Amino acid sequence: MTELRLVELSAATVEAVNNLSLKPGQEDFLAPESYEVAASDVDPATMWQRVVLDGDDVVAFVSANFDDGAPQEYFRSVLWRINVDADEQGRGVGRFAVQSVLEEARAQGAAGVHVIYTADEAGPGAFFERMGFSPVGETEYGEVVALLSL
Repeated sequence: MTELRLVELSAATVEAVNNLSLKPGQEDFLAPESYEVAASDVDPATMWQRVVLDGDDVVAFVSANFDDGAPQEYFRSVLWRINVDADEQGRGVGRFAVQSVLEEARAQGAAGVHVIYTADEAGPGAFFERMGFSPVGETEYGEVVALLSL
């Protein structure tokens, strides 16, 4: 693995992001229902979307939202989505992506970052807990809301 770096999502990288592969069963955890509902309320100007490159290869996509005016508190500073290519998982790519979101949150003056996920043994909960997120509640759809205070 060469040095990981971030670039903004662009026309040059979007196709590779759309072609990131998943491990069997991971498709069930791509986006909780509440994300789909909230997406209509998100101001595109507050979205932070980045592609993780290893050399010139797209290995992950990460998206966050930083909007003090979001109607739900947990959408004011939230790790919206993280997709790491199946072949790249377990190599620190996800950790790099989450740490990048945390750095951006600090730069924007956020007190913490939320993440929302489906509670399931096969889901991403254990990864987020290893990263320092702690469950603090549930969405109206029963998904876990976790927070990492900065």
